[in-house]
Amino acid sequence: MSNQFSRTELIFGPAAMETLYASRVAVFGVGGVGGYVVEALARSGVGTLDLIDSDTVCLSNLNRQIIATMDTLGQYKVDAAEQRIHSINPQATVNKFPVFFTPDTAGQFDFTQYDYVVDAIDTVTGKLELVMQARKAGVPIICSMGAGNKVDPTAFQVADIQKTSVDPLARVMRQELRKRGVKHLKCVYSTEPPLPPDPEAALGCEDAAPGSSRRSVPGSNAFVPSVVGLILAGEVIKDLIGFQRPGR
Repeated sequence: MSNQFSRTELIFGPAAMETLYASRVAVFGVGGVGGYVVEALARSGVGTLDLIDSDTVCLSNLNRQIIATMDTLGQYKVDAAEQRIHSINPQATVNKFPVFFTPDTAGQFDFTQYDYVVDAIDTVTGKLELVMQARKAGVPIICSMGAGNKVDPTAFQVADIQKTSVDPLARVMRQELRKRGVKHLKCVYSTEPPLPPDPEAALGCEDAAPGSSRRSVPGSNAFVPSVVGLILAGEVIKDLIGFQRPGR
């Protein structure tokens, strides 16, 4: 019988679709990158999605965030994402946490419940805590490195954190993870040097986001964060079902 996932099933098969429906994936950060992760996971048939983000949709999100429209301005991003998920798959279970993830709020989450964790947040302290919590729980995690101030979507690669180069955020993460005894971490990073943001340009509403520890707001666009999010989601899907291309 045809359904919204029939074309996906033609590639992966019925057993894989059952695995995806039974899977629970947590997406930390539902912005420019994370919103596209959620979109692709929902359209792939993942049965349960946990969404973690304290932000609300603001005007400067409209240039790149799939959940951001004039109709969702002012909504919590997790609420806007839930509505979109259920418009695609009404049977999906969505657990929402309008929380700014930090080491202080990590205790609110039981990582052993997850089949996969996606890190799409901006702060180094939050990213490190996610890695350590996932590692402690024995749950696979994939992390997004820097997507801001980039214009080349073809420069993004999937790699172990120890094999990354150029990306400033990846460099910091490598150093900090070594201190914590973490030798491997799957991530998506860019080999494109980041561009300096225009100092004369107007700042976005993210600059004043509660709980944000950014030193500056990066520039962004419609065609880089989306690609990063889709790459992340693709890796999650393939890992969950153990997919390998025939002949490999």
